[in-house]
Amino acid sequence: MRQFLRRFPFSKTALKKNRLALSAGAFLCFAALFALWAGSLKIPDLGTFEERRVENSTKIYDRTGKILLYDVHQNIKRTVIPYSDMGANIKNATVAIEDRDFYEHGGVRFRSVIRAILVNLHLWPGYAGQGGSTITQQVIKNALLTKEKKISRKVKEWILATKLEQTMSKEDILTLYLNESPYGGPVYGIGEAASYYFGKRPSDLTVAEAAYLAALPQAPTYYSPYGKHRDELERRKNLVLSKMRELGFITAEEHAAAQGETVVFVPQYEGGAKALHFVMWVREYLAETYGEEALLSGLKVTTTLDYNLQKKAEEIVLAGALENEKKFNAKNAAMVAIDPKTGQVLVMVGSRDYFDKEIEGNFNVALAHRQPGSSFKPVVYATAFMKGYTPETVLFDL
Repeated sequence: MRQFLRRFPFSKTALKKNRLALSAGAFLCFAALFALWAGSLKIPDLGTFEERRVENSTKIYDRTGKILLYDVHQNIKRTVIPYSDMGANIKNATVAIEDRDFYEHGGVRFRSVIRAILVNLHLWPGYAGQGGSTITQQVIKNALLTKEKKISRKVKEWILATKLEQTMSKEDILTLYLNESPYGGPVYGIGEAASYYFGKRPSDLTVAEAAYLAALPQAPTYYSPYGKHRDELERRKNLVLSKMRELGFITAEEHAAAQGETVVFVPQYEGGAKALHFVMWVREYLAETYGEEALLSGLKVTTTLDYNLQKKAEEIVLAGALENEKKFNAKNAAMVAIDPKTGQVLVMVGSRDYFDKEIEGNFNVALAHRQPGSSFKPVVYATAFMKGYTPETVLFDL
């Protein structure tokens, strides 16, 4: 090498220039290849999502793996409606919570992308798991791409989002988003969601009702008004209202009125499903443990439930609750049976009737935080006996 350098003397400046030239050339080649690849990407058919969603539905079975308790998307509920029928409240609420710069950006908000990266690397304050996705990106992700978390998929999402902005108006993109968004279980699209939760058309939603619905798509199972995270749903609804106020979509008076409004949800109906309190518990566990995407990944979930025992338990709870109502004016009851050797839940009956509106039957009393009363006595007695007390031991009631 030294002899070579003596024969061909290069200055340090010349070497640096050569390196820069090579780097620039490599970058230009890469940029050209990337441009060719990006230009070759075409926006696929946006109407294929419905078939793919049903095909990849997660199914929940009893312990035999043969009795189907629940198909997450068995009866897909979706009503496509035009932009003009959606109403201003749900449009504004959705833009406020999902993409405040929706009407300004060209499909991708790179500031949000950079912030999300910094947050996930713990270099910027905020919650981990941020993605910085715009409404346009979410349309692309939900309707066209897989859920895999890869850089290549994200880059493809950016490119297709930019192309979609060039081929569709903001109005059409928002219409597509609101018609495809998941609002919990088999409910997709704002047309069906407004009817399912409130028995209304989207254009008739109040500001508060619209805020509740706009809060759901981020985590429909977790924020479900029929689940156990009502406090979290309430906080997210209030966040939607605050953002609407910040963006000028509602006045201070409308904001205060919406926060004070009492909103009533239509009782949940899941026709054809079995052991509903149990399967809703399992569905929520799947979403919390593996993410909402797991419910769209075609899983076959075999649970510990013994459906033969479940049917008997439901009969016993109903008969006991009706008798208690006559004698003591106690309208509800619940039952959980656990295998003491394994801890497996064999039976879960959350109320006397899941569909009884008068007793809020879809609320799972078995999982509610309530005083245990006398049901805790066996635990106290067993602990006392283990510590040497006998049935004859007299204790002061203090």
